[in-house]
Amino acid sequence: MVKSKSPALQKGFNALKRIETDLSAPQKRGVCTRVGTMTPKKPNSALRKYARVRLTNRIEVTAYIPGSATICKSTVSCLFAEAGKRPSGVRYHIVRGALDTAGVNNRKQARSKYGAKRPKVKKS
Repeated sequence: MVKSKSPALQKGFNALKRIETDLSAPQKRGVCTRVGTMTPKKPNSALRKYARVRLTNRIEVTAYIPGSATICKSTVSCLFAEAGKRPSGVRYHIVRGALDTAGVNNRKQARSKYGAKRPKVKKS
């Protein structure tokens, strides 16, 4: 059996019976409980934005906030598992532009990754 890289997305929760279920999902909804910055491991150096998110299956995870992080506390956010550049201990990314999470402003390229709307073209 292979160990999962995103165990929080592999579990569900039946609130009626108060039991955990083995119900995997590509994304999960949650509520941000804390927002802050952390530094990555050597040799990288930056202040990466993160959020602690309590998921609907009652699991609390650390998620990376892509783009300029102007996410406020206690917002409902959607997150998914993603590998790649991230601080250690962070296995999930927050989806910008989904649910209560705002997209990144003034974004021209790679807009779908940051939930940015298409800029309006001025008619001349």
